[in-house]
Amino acid sequence: MGDSLPGLETLPAPAGPPLTLQHRQLARLLELHQAWLLNTPTGVRADLTGQTLNDARFLQANLSKSILKSTTWLDADLSDANLSGAVLAMADLRGATLSRVDLSGADLERTRLDRAWLAGANLSETVMQDTMLRESNLSGARLMETSLNQCDLTDAKLKGVSLHQARMFSCQFSGALLEEAVFYHARVQLSRFYGVNATRANFTNATVQDCNFNKSEMSGSKFNRADLSRSTFGHAVIADADFRDARLLGSDLYGAVLTRGRFGGAQLRAADLRGANLLGARELTSEQLSQARTDQSTILPSGAHGPYVRRSGAERPALGIQPAVRL
Repeated sequence: MGDSLPGLETLPAPAGPPLTLQHRQLARLLELHQAWLLNTPTGVRADLTGQTLNDARFLQANLSKSILKSTTWLDADLSDANLSGAVLAMADLRGATLSRVDLSGADLERTRLDRAWLAGANLSETVMQDTMLRESNLSGARLMETSLNQCDLTDAKLKGVSLHQARMFSCQFSGALLEEAVFYHARVQLSRFYGVNATRANFTNATVQDCNFNKSEMSGSKFNRADLSRSTFGHAVIADADFRDARLLGSDLYGAVLTRGRFGGAQLRAADLRGANLLGARELTSEQLSQARTDQSTILPSGAHGPYVRRSGAERPALGIQPAVRL
């Protein structure tokens, strides 16, 4: 009966050094774990602590709430597996295939997931501390209410990822693809997004403080009611963005392209707009621009060069001007 469990029939014969556990033992282990999940008296929780399962295939396997601490799964295939609530602290899953895997509520502290394929995965409510996800593919993944502390997602693919109400502290996203990512109500602090592609990303109601978005591409993004205080967007391209009711207190937008953006109700006190291109920007008031820092290299909404002079009318976009985006 154990050999018919999902995924085990696809386990390949070991090549080179044998797996620590034999196939029949694994089948029995999963059978007992399934019984444990069903609260059967004969059930035993799966514990693979320290085991090596490189290149193994556990397609659709149910390892929910299992103990997989310090396991090694290099290049393994766990597609569609159920790992919800599993303990994967210090596990090594570099290069593993985890398509559509359920990792909701899992413990991923100090887990290695570099170059792992996690497209469509569910990582909601997971705990990630010092987790490595460099060059991983998380396209379309769900990380809602996930906690990420000092995690490294350099060059990761996060297109369309859902980060609703996630909490991120001191994380590294430099070079990541965040196109159409959703940060709705997320809380992000002291994190680095240098050179990311976050076009059409949604930061509505997010708190994104003391973060670095320098030289990023963020055109078409939404920052409605977001708190971007003290974050830096130096030389970023943020054309056609929506900053209505956003807080940009003390934010650094030096040299940023902000053409055709919407700024109704935005708080710009002490924001650095030197060298910024605001050509065609809408809904800015004289009071808003007077509170920000501008200089002769600032291009104001009217097309005139700064610094902004109160009640000069330069806060109003000139009709008929075709913005030339300055990179």
